[in-house]
Amino acid sequence: MRRARAAGFTLIELLVVIFIIGLVATGAFLSLGGNGRDSQLEQERDRLSGLIDYVRERAALQTVEYGLRFQQDGYQFVMYDSRQDQWTLDPLDDTLRARALPAGLDFQLKVEDKAIVLPQRPAPGSAAAKAADAATAALKAASATPATTLNAAIASAASAASTAGSSMNVPTIDATARTAIDLTPQVMLFSNGDVTSFKLTLERAASGRSALISSTPANKIEVNAIVEPVP
Repeated sequence: MRRARAAGFTLIELLVVIFIIGLVATGAFLSLGGNGRDSQLEQERDRLSGLIDYVRERAALQTVEYGLRFQQDGYQFVMYDSRQDQWTLDPLDDTLRARALPAGLDFQLKVEDKAIVLPQRPAPGSAAAKAADAATAALKAASATPATTLNAAIASAASAASTAGSSMNVPTIDATARTAIDLTPQVMLFSNGDVTSFKLTLERAASGRSALISSTPANKIEVNAIVEPVP
């Protein structure tokens, strides 16, 4: 009797397992929507395509070149500062801030029909992540020459890494900071209306659903419907 009791499950344990399963199922149901649609995927597709249209209008009005830089789990819009001769963040429009994709979604990018390997965001809380955040903050605040901007970013990155207890040496800090402030976009959004030829697939690997955003030879942006997985 004692052996059987030790090997079995109590009613409370079974209820806890059922409760956890219910939470997981509810989360999946809300993500896909009540009618089986992946509402989260649709929302991210529509948000990104809407932002691209907005930035293209902004580029034309300001006669400023913009670009779109992707990472594996997010993206951000950048602008070309002709005075500093470098790509930088737009300090006046928070709409163009860096955005992260919800968990479970990722990008596949092709530019000029060539697959692009997207950089990976540093792990949250790591020294590299702190260095990247510090460098980004330095870029936003900087209004001097390119050299001054770079030095400020490196100094901030070094301070952040030191605070985090990192054992990285100065050359490594420099490389980390320089990587953090490399905002060269993969997709160009020119002020004259031209756009880089690209195909961006936003997908949910777990379900096989995907959505395609692409440019056309006429410099239009096409947004395709959600592609359902083949049964």
